[in-house]
Amino acid sequence: MSAPLPALSRNRRAWGVLLVLCGAIFLEGIDVAMLNVALPAIRADLGLSTGTLQWVMSAYVLGYGGFMLLGGRAADLFGRRRMFIGWLVVFLLFSGLGGLATEGWMLILARFVTGVSAAFMTPAGLSIITTGFPEGPQRNKALLVYSGTAAGGFSVGLVVGGLLAAVDWRWVFFAPVILSAAILSAALRLVPRSPRTDRTGQGVDLAGAVTVTGGILLLVFGVERATHVSAAWTTGTIGAALLLFLAFVLIERRSASPLVRLGLFRNGSLVRANVSGLLFAAGFFGFQFIAVLYLRELRGWSSLQTSFALIVIGVDAVLSPLLTPKLVARFGNARVIVGGLLLASLAYALFLPLGADRTYLAMLPSLVLIGVSFSLAYGPLTITATDGIAEEEQGVAGGLLHTSFQFGAALGLSAVAAVNIAATEGTSASALLDGYRAALVVPLAAAVIATAVSAFGLRRRAGGGTAASANPVRQAGLPSGKVPA
Repeated sequence: MSAPLPALSRNRRAWGVLLVLCGAIFLEGIDVAMLNVALPAIRADLGLSTGTLQWVMSAYVLGYGGFMLLGGRAADLFGRRRMFIGWLVVFLLFSGLGGLATEGWMLILARFVTGVSAAFMTPAGLSIITTGFPEGPQRNKALLVYSGTAAGGFSVGLVVGGLLAAVDWRWVFFAPVILSAAILSAALRLVPRSPRTDRTGQGVDLAGAVTVTGGILLLVFGVERATHVSAAWTTGTIGAALLLFLAFVLIERRSASPLVRLGLFRNGSLVRANVSGLLFAAGFFGFQFIAVLYLRELRGWSSLQTSFALIVIGVDAVLSPLLTPKLVARFGNARVIVGGLLLASLAYALFLPLGADRTYLAMLPSLVLIGVSFSLAYGPLTITATDGIAEEEQGVAGGLLHTSFQFGAALGLSAVAAVNIAATEGTSASALLDGYRAALVVPLAAAVIATAVSAFGLRRRAGGGTAASANPVRQAGLPSGKVPA
């Protein structure tokens, strides 16, 4: 059991711990966003193809998503503070090594290990919140501040990444080293030690970790290579991935200490949150990848211009802690999530009729709506995916959600890159535009499907859910008449 933290409103130490954990998720967000903006500069300096460039992003999210379940289980077994601090050190080291890369494969390898370190660090940090704050208004307040900070990392990273890339893209990797060191120093002083976990009869399910990670890697690799190889090769790769997923399920059913207890998937809210999160991330990251290429390579905008153009997506950093709690208290998590996904679908649809000379004002509604949709979906999805889960499985529940996000990001990046390459015939402006338009269908389709999945949860509630689920205030874990600030 983790030692409970005092109420946020009454204790500086609780705020200190929360700010350290928010600093870590901010670091993860800023790291991804800065790299996204710096991709064209990296391509030019290292001479990378579009496919290799996509793997600079995907290597991180594959390491992150592939090892997240193992990271969540390790936090539950070996101590959340130990996993958080230890892997923060690894994140710091390999982020710095990424800035020293002189070849594409070196950068991809550094990004993969950085992603693995984040896979152990992030669920440990999230589970410190979900076990340290009691379920209800205090935990929801902490989680919404946490998710708002993550959103802030994405938006700040866009601008900072543009500034750093304008000087030298290598600073995009060196800057997180400085921030990591500051967070590490604060974590050593503030994050409380928890009692030693009794691990009698429990172990790490390495076989399960290997099969699920291999399945994720093969599935994304098969999608990314689909336009370069035969249909038989693609079918075989994806088939092998599905076999590994099947092996994972069989291993988990027979394991005395499973990586993921399969009974967790009987929780319909958890399953819907994870599927919706996967699809939402696929659309969000896929859209950003294409939008940056469009602005930089077709329109000729600088890194800084692109950063400031996309910064409006960061409106979610303000809305997540201010507006979202009020909407959750009034309508419940499920309805707020569906609303966010509907706005995402509308945003991608509005951006779809892309032109070679489209004005920024014409693009602005889509960018703002994407930011609003992120604020409405991300925090409530986090609450829904961890609400009602036993303390000893909070690390795994957090790991599942972040696995879904990162798995979705990897698939979204792979899918848009594959469609973009397949639809681009030549190097003219019109050919590039055709490729971008075709690739933008992927985020739209992902958002529409995610909306349908989440809406199914609303139908179940209308058809006879429990009293708790029927009451949006109780479902959100908020007392009547109270909204966390």
